[in-house]
Amino acid sequence: MSNMEGSKHPLLSPRNDDHKPDLLTQSSLLSSSSFAVDEDDINPIISTKDFFREFIIESKKLWYLAGPAIFTSLCQYSLGAITQVFAGHVGTLELAAVSVENSVVAGFAFGIMLGMGSALETLCGQAFGAGQLSMLGIYMQRSWLILISTALILMFVYIFAAPILIFVGQSIDISKAAGKLSVWMIPQLFAYALVFPLAKFLQAQSKMTVMAVTSGVALVLHTFFSWLLMVELGWGLVGAAVVLDSSWWFMVVVQLLYVFGGACGEAWFGFSWMAFHNLWGFVKLSFASAIMLCLEFWYYMALILFAGYLKNAEVSVDALSICMNILGWTVMVAFGFNAAISVRVSNELGAANPRTAKFAVVVAAGTSFFFGLFMALILIVFQNQYPALFSDSREVQQLVYELTPLLALSIVINNVQPTLSGVAIGAGWQAYVAYVNIGCYYLFGIPLGLLAGYTFGMGVKTQNERFFDVTHDRNSRHFHPNDKGLQPTECAGIHLPNTGITRNG
Repeated sequence: MSNMEGSKHPLLSPRNDDHKPDLLTQSSLLSSSSFAVDEDDINPIISTKDFFREFIIESKKLWYLAGPAIFTSLCQYSLGAITQVFAGHVGTLELAAVSVENSVVAGFAFGIMLGMGSALETLCGQAFGAGQLSMLGIYMQRSWLILISTALILMFVYIFAAPILIFVGQSIDISKAAGKLSVWMIPQLFAYALVFPLAKFLQAQSKMTVMAVTSGVALVLHTFFSWLLMVELGWGLVGAAVVLDSSWWFMVVVQLLYVFGGACGEAWFGFSWMAFHNLWGFVKLSFASAIMLCLEFWYYMALILFAGYLKNAEVSVDALSICMNILGWTVMVAFGFNAAISVRVSNELGAANPRTAKFAVVVAAGTSFFFGLFMALILIVFQNQYPALFSDSREVQQLVYELTPLLALSIVINNVQPTLSGVAIGAGWQAYVAYVNIGCYYLFGIPLGLLAGYTFGMGVKTQNERFFDVTHDRNSRHFHPNDKGLQPTECAGIHLPNTGITRNG
């Protein structure tokens, strides 16, 4: 463990212990702005020299958290994406089934569980900043109780996934395959219930290394066993489920052993009946957090559902889900900044350093934007090569190729948003941001995309956040008639007005 990770308050501005606020006596950790500013808060920035000096100091603190957090987020997200890559080489139906299960069924549960777990980010972060380490373990146990109870309810969505998908209009073949996979994925749901509170508990203490190492090892093992079970042994969807479940539970077990082994000091002193106290207040904050993040995650789910209503649904779902995978990988980088800035904001506010917290927001938002620009440029450079990594179908590859310019633009635009959500989590503003998300995503974004895509026939469009609409153009001819027996008049197509993009190859 590094010296920074081993120190008592590695990322807080220096402060005297005499100024600790009593968080347990406050009605809300961050409901009031009328707290006494600590003398160790940064001074007001009045010159360029001051700005760059503080920028360098804050960047070091941010990257100490964001580096491992980005790596962890990428590894965890890649578990499902790697499964999808191998499913694409097993068959088109298998790829569509994994895509729908990952994006719709598991995506629905993932958003709820991660969102509810984010309440712990606010509470643990501010408690740690205030020096009340003993409350961190209590908060984590409360979160476990709430998330396990939620998982028991969500389990029925997994069990009845097939009829639910058919009811909302999905292809019968895809729905049945995705429903079968969903039942096998129930253990992953309960892994979510344990691993998300564990992650927030460790993040609040800046113990990111164990999460990064665990996720990296899980990804390596996951890749090997996915290839072995799905491709070499021919287990197909069952093999995909077995490996995914095992990978998530591997991370849970290792992190539990780390916490129970005493690595967290005063933050974990064993199970306590105090976890059952004040549950209602914790539930309210958990629901507010869940609503805020679910409105974002369900946007992805809506994309896959809308694609399933199109003609040639398998190709539409496959191509769109590949784009969402790429976008998801880049958003995972932003989620690393999300985790880092939520820790910085909550720690500094808990320590009564509001100016430091505000400046941390500026540094994180600017850094995440330029990272998004960098990743978009990489995607453009390799747009001819990467579609083949996800599917052997030439139809699917062509759709992904033509979506790339808009996908790159979406990456740049959307990379800052998770960072700003992290600010809201750190400050305890989840309920307010939920209202903003409702307006931006569902009252403006989705209706505009449906109107433009279906009513006006504008085809593939990027909406306010990350909404693509794939349409079926029966008159497009993207392939030579001899390309693997495809009928050119029936190839799934997309409209990209005025882009001048032609068929790949």
